[in-house]
Amino acid sequence: MASAESEQSGSFYDEVENLKILCNFLRSTEGPPVREAVEMDKRVYYLKGEKLVNFLVTPKKGTKWPKNLPKFKTRQEAIAVCKSLCKLQFMHRSEKRGKGDLVISRERDFDESGIFTWIYEGDKSFSHMMTTVLIIGFLFCVCFPIWPNFLKVFAWYMSVSFLIFIFFLITFRGLLFLFVWVLGYDFWFLPNLFDESLGFVDSFKPVFSFEKTKDGQLMYRVGSAVAFFGFCWWAVTQPSEFDGYVKAQGDFIKDLYAGTLLSDISQADKENIDKPKMESLEDLLKNLDSSDDPEEEDELSEEERLDKMMEDLVDEEEYITSDEE
Repeated sequence: MASAESEQSGSFYDEVENLKILCNFLRSTEGPPVREAVEMDKRVYYLKGEKLVNFLVTPKKGTKWPKNLPKFKTRQEAIAVCKSLCKLQFMHRSEKRGKGDLVISRERDFDESGIFTWIYEGDKSFSHMMTTVLIIGFLFCVCFPIWPNFLKVFAWYMSVSFLIFIFFLITFRGLLFLFVWVLGYDFWFLPNLFDESLGFVDSFKPVFSFEKTKDGQLMYRVGSAVAFFGFCWWAVTQPSEFDGYVKAQGDFIKDLYAGTLLSDISQADKENIDKPKMESLEDLLKNLDSSDDPEEEDELSEEERLDKMMEDLVDEEEYITSDEE
């Protein structure tokens, strides 16, 4: 029975497509652990041949072996498949030149004592899909000027809400830490939230951390407690000033959502920034009426006054055109 299963497994992995399915599994998060290194100025992932064979024969506890892949019963069967992976260039043998530095080995055959670097990068369907989404998202963002108005308003509300949420989250984490730190303990909510070395999911692990404060911080904790209670005393004894501060913050958030933080004058200047700075006809008539030589204006006829006004308009337009050039 075991011999029949071994023959079935061996014949299954004789096909290249089935080996690709096996490599997709080995390169996934369920596969054997790998290490990073640099080979030919390129980041690569490698593992020892013995660990790969051990994983194929006896997978680590909790590994979800794919149902469409037959399991390996003997080490000889696993070694044979590993030799096929090297022969078909799913991986190649490497040698260590230094810490984190590899070179391609002249020996090509699989051996459990050797180091093997993955050439096959796994299934790229998800990567290609995310690249497509990224390109579409970039094009969508750069086309912001032609978005319909309701999408612009939605984007504005989402951006403001996200910024306010981040601000209150940071404030909440800081105040919570301060309250517990005064009592002699370090308590952080989402301690790895801003750790740039971690991935997105790992940044939310663990949810909190709690440990005793280090020695030598008693005076700082007492000073922080005095400052906090002093602020509370001010808020209670000076309600008008504190209420004014709270009202100002509320008005600020309302103006932020309404988009009216800028004054009306500056907003009008912003909207008319591309318009030519020309005086209106009414302003020109007022300037003509308030000229320095009213007697000369009175001596002119109605037709002459109209001609003079048109000449002034033409001269001013030529002046503006020359300035723009």
